[in-house]
Amino acid sequence: MLKILKYLMVVWISLLIPAHAEIIDRIIAVVNGDVITLTELNNAHEPYRKKIDESYKGADKEKIIAGNRQLMLEKLIDNILIAQEAKKTGMIIKDDEVMGTINEVLSRRKYTMDDLLRDLAKENSSFDAYKKDVKEHLLRMKLVRREIKSKITISEEEIGEYYQNHREAYEGKEAVRIKQILLFFPRNSDEKTKIKLRAEMDSILKRLEHGESFDLLASQYSQGPAAASGGDIGFVEKGSMQPIVESAAFSLNKDEVSGVIESPLGFHIIKVIDKRGAGIKTIDSVREEIKIKIEEEKLEKKYSEWIKELRKKSLIEIKL
Repeated sequence: MLKILKYLMVVWISLLIPAHAEIIDRIIAVVNGDVITLTELNNAHEPYRKKIDESYKGADKEKIIAGNRQLMLEKLIDNILIAQEAKKTGMIIKDDEVMGTINEVLSRRKYTMDDLLRDLAKENSSFDAYKKDVKEHLLRMKLVRREIKSKITISEEEIGEYYQNHREAYEGKEAVRIKQILLFFPRNSDEKTKIKLRAEMDSILKRLEHGESFDLLASQYSQGPAAASGGDIGFVEKGSMQPIVESAAFSLNKDEVSGVIESPLGFHIIKVIDKRGAGIKTIDSVREEIKIKIEEEKLEKKYSEWIKELRKKSLIEIKL
């Protein structure tokens, strides 16, 4: 009934417009009885059109915009087909699921709602449109899991073949995990300042040698970025540290503390807490990672096939 009412409303409005007047809205596609209007397409495409208009300066800009607009129409058709399939199964996405997903994304990106609204405004979009996109994405994923993902199998042979074909991706470099106490040289520091800092660092080293906690001294004195976590900067691969610091780090044994090291940045004291050798990661250590990658590739292919089948058995009329 709602489909018929929407269709009749658009037709009725068009009949009221004089023949010489510009048509403000019209039906541009019908998908199993559900209609897409010109206004819906224009509203959905506008943020993308604006981006292309602002960032692309080629002579074929209008052609690019037209192609992108056609892709948007195809997406709107796919969204209707997915919504129709979901309706057949009784599948719904509640508003609290949508907001939960949005809040999770904001948290992961360390964004606030104000940051999101500001970005949407820059793109000439709205929060309602964003929520609609998220809802459609969640519905699509839910339907895909039901219709496609449950039917995908991944064998050990496939995992092994992927591993062999992508060996270069699993080559590990020699790395060392260190904790560091770092005192930076002030900008334009003279020799007197350096002597004073060196004396301070010598004092810290003596306290370490007398058994005081590296973590506590790092959190108290270090000016490095990891001071709050006891100076732990994690694993560092060869070639990514100051050469003189790197040389000391890879020459120390596990749990061994260096002397005072001078680099162009300042004075360092480091402690090695773990080491990792170079070489290929074993297939056991990357099995789940490979499985997820193969699954994503299969999902993309199956989804494309599934949408094509939906289109084949649907009545789709495009009037654009």
